[in-house]
Amino acid sequence: MLTKNLRLKKYSAFIATYKLNNKVADENICIYFGKEKQDDELNTKFAFVVSKKTHKRAVVRNRIKRLMRESVRLLIKNNQIDNIYKYMSVICMGRPGAVSADFEKINRSMIDLLQKK
Repeated sequence: MLTKNLRLKKYSAFIATYKLNNKVADENICIYFGKEKQDDELNTKFAFVVSKKTHKRAVVRNRIKRLMRESVRLLIKNNQIDNIYKYMSVICMGRPGAVSADFEKINRSMIDLLQKK
């Protein structure tokens, strides 16, 4: 689980991040990036979203969110995503391909997409 200071919670922050339409995607995950930071002391905030269009069962949607959350937590812990800290917010959205994916596929997708930015 990510610490509280790394979680994106405000509705207005979600809307602002989506409006920029600054995204990268593959078959498992779509990642939206917020504005670039002016002040480096601010934390980059992360959010994980899986819509009902992806799968109707909440158990499956929550599993996808847990896999994405764990992947980002490990990437932050191992300092593998240095370029991501220049953004104020990051929203990771699960896609239908993630329903059948295991942790290795989700982690590989996350690394590839975060390195594209």
